[in-house]
Amino acid sequence: MGLDLSDYLPIVIFMAIAIALGAGFLIAAWVVAPKSPDKEKVSAYECGFNAFDDARMKFDVRFYLVSILFIIFDLEVAFLFPWAITLGDMPADIAQFAFWSMMAFLGVLTVGFVYEWKKGALEWE
Repeated sequence: MGLDLSDYLPIVIFMAIAIALGAGFLIAAWVVAPKSPDKEKVSAYECGFNAFDDARMKFDVRFYLVSILFIIFDLEVAFLFPWAITLGDMPADIAQFAFWSMMAFLGVLTVGFVYEWKKGALEWE
């Protein structure tokens, strides 16, 4: 029941390969990259045009609402995919409970989506 360090050998090899590849890519980019800076290359770049206002200006709250909506539906897919894969392998009583639990989860998300829709968060001027 002692600690067998050979069990960790694949992890150590994987980490060594990852570090070597990362360092190799960084060194290769540093060696191969062209080093002829000009005014255009070193200028600040944002959305294809120069910044024209203060960076500390207030954003419209709709940006935040849309980002929250994206995160919610991104998490929904992250929860829904493994659930759908394992649902068929569950016993019938657990599968039924899991199904209705997911329907409740989707219902809450739908209510949140309808709320944002009615508030006009998805309408742009």
